[in-house]
Amino acid sequence: MVMWPTVTLIGFLVLTALVIAMGTQSTARYERERAERTSGARHATAEPVGAAQAA
Repeated sequence: MVMWPTVTLIGFLVLTALVIAMGTQSTARYERERAERTSGARHATAEPVGAAQAA
């Protein structure tokens, strides 16, 4: 009687844990690749942002 709700709950929890684990790995890989791409492209000097200053 209580077996099917228990099996359903355990299955749901296992699948939720699997999705979280896969998402964590994917996000970590994306952040690592993004950091590698942008680390070499940075400039040594800051670029002005906004309106130009009058001289």
